[in-house]
Amino acid sequence: MKALLGVVVLCSGVLSAQQPFPTRPPTAAPLRPAQFPPFQEAALPNGMTLLLVENHEQPSLSVTLSFRAGTAYDPAGKEGLSAIVAELLTKGTPTRRAEQIAAAIEGVGGTLSAGGGEDFFTVSTDVLSDHADLAFELLGDVTRRATFPAEELELARMRYLSSLEVELSQPENVATRVFAKELFGRHPYGRSATPASYKAITRDDVVGFAGRRLRPSGALLVVAGDMTLARARALAVRAFGTWRGVPPATPPLPAVPTKRGSDIVLVHRPGSVQSNIVLGNTTFLPTDTGYYAARIATQVLGGGADARLFLILREQKSWTYGSYASLDRNRGVGHWEATFEGRTAVTDSALVELLHQVDRIRTELVPDSELVAVKGFLVGSFPLTIETPRQIAQVVTTARLLGLGPNYLRSYRQRLDAVSATRARAAARRTYRRDALTIVVVGDAKEIYDKLKAIAPVRLVDIDGKPMTAADLNPVGGPVAFDMSQIVARTDSFQALLQGNPFGAQVTNIRVRGDTIVFTEATNLGTFVQQLTTVELSATDLATRRSDQAGTVQNQQTKIHLVYANGRVKGSAIVPQASGTPKTVAVDTTVPAGAIDDNALSLAVQALPLAEGKSFSLNVFSSGEGVTKVATIKVTGVENVTVPAGTFSAHRLEISGMQLPVVMHVSTESPRRLLRIAPVGAPLVFELVK
Repeated sequence: MKALLGVVVLCSGVLSAQQPFPTRPPTAAPLRPAQFPPFQEAALPNGMTLLLVENHEQPSLSVTLSFRAGTAYDPAGKEGLSAIVAELLTKGTPTRRAEQIAAAIEGVGGTLSAGGGEDFFTVSTDVLSDHADLAFELLGDVTRRATFPAEELELARMRYLSSLEVELSQPENVATRVFAKELFGRHPYGRSATPASYKAITRDDVVGFAGRRLRPSGALLVVAGDMTLARARALAVRAFGTWRGVPPATPPLPAVPTKRGSDIVLVHRPGSVQSNIVLGNTTFLPTDTGYYAARIATQVLGGGADARLFLILREQKSWTYGSYASLDRNRGVGHWEATFEGRTAVTDSALVELLHQVDRIRTELVPDSELVAVKGFLVGSFPLTIETPRQIAQVVTTARLLGLGPNYLRSYRQRLDAVSATRARAAARRTYRRDALTIVVVGDAKEIYDKLKAIAPVRLVDIDGKPMTAADLNPVGGPVAFDMSQIVARTDSFQALLQGNPFGAQVTNIRVRGDTIVFTEATNLGTFVQQLTTVELSATDLATRRSDQAGTVQNQQTKIHLVYANGRVKGSAIVPQASGTPKTVAVDTTVPAGAIDDNALSLAVQALPLAEGKSFSLNVFSSGEGVTKVATIKVTGVENVTVPAGTFSAHRLEISGMQLPVVMHVSTESPRRLLRIAPVGAPLVFELVK
């Protein structure tokens, strides 16, 4: 210890004798060319192109086979088809089952996968170069001879539907989908997969897509890593040499819409506490030489945590966790976009600031300090994207498929470094069409509609994209003629799942005592929720008579006692709070005729006259808040739902206007029963067990 202290003292003395820390950074060294390995090209007899990026520094190999077969090639009404083809490609061939394929590649420490984007479909494998023979063999087997088992299709469909349900519950994903539709219109880039499109896909569709689009003529095979051209060619011929075929010609695609003015599409998400903004416009083809200056301008605007949008909207104004901008290239037409996510109260202010920053980058020269920093980042980080064989294969594949030319990768840094402030401003003027922006806002339109109208014309739609009017933002609740034959005595058990994992249980019971229905609900979510609720209702019209609840929520007491009579509700509620101290609410107020206690809403929806396309507005008394709200229930479709109790035909109900939007599934068969409850945006789901 004594010796260690001596070393510390000695080092301190040396440091104190040194000169102060410099106040100016050192002069940048001249830009050195990126050491990008040369690539060699060979044409195979079946029309495939082989590109080899030879690098023997590491004994590893990445092989990528690409086709023009991405989501842009999905048939209308079958969106998601290319993604399912990619999912199933490695699930079996005539000589190997899915588990045998996985065992073979994983047994040598490798990977084999398929995926795609808008324009291209890619099958890739990574292995140590000693196992190159196996990699090419498996790549050829799954690409040429995939069997697409029907049972694997159903599993993939279920996974994609489940993933899509989560995706659609998240406002940032809703904004992205609406933005693409508005930006690209009927062009394939504007289409997105839906539950209906996934359900419409058959095995014949999968087999047909692969048979038409995954053909050798025009395909690109990129090999990067520890291999010579002669060996790569020999392995490619062995795996693909007898394969023949030409993909069909691509029919002309619909043109993207021509914007004649900036406007706002406001997607109403009732009760949302935050808003998501996406704005932008289409740009240019991938080979456009203006890309480099536009890339610099976009990096200055919103390329990261040191860019203007982030620094101003987050660091200065504390409106968001992050705001960014990006410039995307596609084979057809590119686009740029800027994004924001923040609380509802600052939505209009954030949009004004976003537009102001777009104006600045279009009209002002970027200061030298900012320009040097941005170019230093983009130029300096590029070598980090070509460190591994897989990275090299990816950038070479992308460059070739987008038609960027043989010198693109070698000259990329020099072209960025040559961009001046004047060129960056000119590129911003050309790229960011301030008078023809597509602006999408997802949030609670009731709170932000009037404020946004002062910025640009607003078109109001619901979460499904259906047109709305301003009057629709303030629905009027009223009594409904319930079908009382749907309410019968029974006990139902539900399992609670948190992110797909068992989390607890809920049991509901319906009893009929003369002119009274007694509905009880016992919820057990471990240490989080222990709660028993009892609601008494009229057996004639479901008018609420009494509501009682007792239990704990995260160790806080919850207790409700309410009595409904003569157009009033009286009682009290002890409600858990985020602060950890429960809040007591005294209740003595009028309620509209036919109002439903919120604890009985799940029972009441089963007795509604449900039919696809119908919508209901119910007065619902929020027992924890002591106020009446209007719950809107939309029957958005009929679909098959699988829960532990079985597979049922079910009405899909989307309920908004309460604390959280909720999706419920209610059986179409009478007497109806609740099958599934999924709060939107929350990872918790309740499913009928028995």
